Amino acid sequence: MLTRERAADIYDRIKKFSSADEVEVLFSGGRFALTRFANNTIHQNVEEENYTISVRTVFAGCTARATTNKFDEDGLGRVVESSEALAKVQHPDPDLLPMPNSQEAAGAGEPPVAPRTTPSRHFAETAAITPQLRAESVKKIVGVAEKRRLTTAGIFSSSESVEGIFNSRGLSNWHTQTLAEVSITMLGADSSGWQKSNSPDLTNLDLLCMAEIAAQKALDSSHPVELPAGKCTVILEPSAALDIVGFMFWDYSGMAILDQRSFLTGRIGTKIFDENITVWDDVTHPLQSGSPFDGEGMRRQSLPLVENGVVKRVVYARGTAARMKTSEFADKVGPVGPTGHGFPLPNEMGEMPLNVVFVATQNPQTVDEMIASTERGVLVTRLWYIREVDPYEKIVTGMTRDGTFLIENGRVRRGVRNFRFNQSLIHMLSNVEAMSVPLRSSGEESFDMVVPAMKIHDFNFTEVTKF
Repeated sequence: MLTRERAADIYDRIKKFSSADEVEVLFSGGRFALTRFANNTIHQNVEEENYTISVRTVFAGCTARATTNKFDEDGLGRVVESSEALAKVQHPDPDLLPMPNSQEAAGAGEPPVAPRTTPSRHFAETAAITPQLRAESVKKIVGVAEKRRLTTAGIFSSSESVEGIFNSRGLSNWHTQTLAEVSITMLGADSSGWQKSNSPDLTNLDLLCMAEIAAQKALDSSHPVELPAGKCTVILEPSAALDIVGFMFWDYSGMAILDQRSFLTGRIGTKIFDENITVWDDVTHPLQSGSPFDGEGMRRQSLPLVENGVVKRVVYARGTAARMKTSEFADKVGPVGPTGHGFPLPNEMGEMPLNVVFVATQNPQTVDEMIASTERGVLVTRLWYIREVDPYEKIVTGMTRDGTFLIENGRVRRGVRNFRFNQSLIHMLSNVEAMSVPLRSSGEESFDMVVPAMKIHDFNFTEVTKF
């Protein structure tokens, strides 16, 4: 693995090649391994180790970036030369700020929410995962499928990664992390079931339990019946809730407000969701993952995005915060200041909250309790093929899959054919009747979050599929 000490030495070598006013170097990469299976058989095992260096240089307000994975003297010299050549032909950026120093990056002088320590996200047991361990785990998953006369497919991956940043104003930050991820699909003749989970700590994953749940969903949803489309009560399991709500968090961005492409424009400080909706961005949460600093090396602050249904604030990169303070929106967006959510410069997106955590309600319910209190509704395992229809009302469309069930009189009765939905996220989060304890969840359409299962009334199904 690339160490902080070796990265610091590489950075010192890069500085010697550069004549720029300022130099920033990002390090990323690591070891990644994947075992893929289908038709109850492992058919692929891959492993790679790769690291990249991304060099940003600045000349009188002009900046550009170049990237390489060549760490020898020639490679370092060429990447610096490329970055400087690109920077020198750029137009000066009037909004470009000097690179942060260590004191600014740590949040000194800012009045953030009290900082908390980010827990370690590197686990020796996860880093030590071997192809043999993955193969033995897949064998157990296949065993569940064969016992139930099903066919299974999926992946088991593991990684050990690093992120680092050094700049010519004395800033240096470093982060290491491990991650294990498992996705399981169980297939019957006319039905399927699915489960997916990941964690920096392998011991948090119960692969056999996941396989059993996916298999049971496939069996219980066999011979699906067709229900008419329309508005109804739905219970979204955490993965389904994650994939649909994830479409709104790109809008929790100062640059999105400045560009007037956020559905929060004119709504910050107003109540637009139910009182039971409280959301934070919190990199320190024990179920979260990722680096405690952003693309410029700024410490990520833990912030309330929504409190009791009221939109409290958005996140800011340094440059966006400076622009916002002199904009027409300055007195309409709540607190303004760098929050440590910026992407590496230069970029067109600005910033985004990446450690979303839904806060538990006072009286959380299990999914079974939600089902028991439902006279008629639909239980949804996951959603897919989600696309935005109306950016301001945050209407999205997509489909259910891999386990969709009819609930009647407090019980799951049988599988149903999948639905297409057209749903406003604003309306959806205003119609939440109950939520479970939030869990670290994974999907396919959005990034990992800590989210609950949700019981929602008047969810808008518009069409029925043929499967």
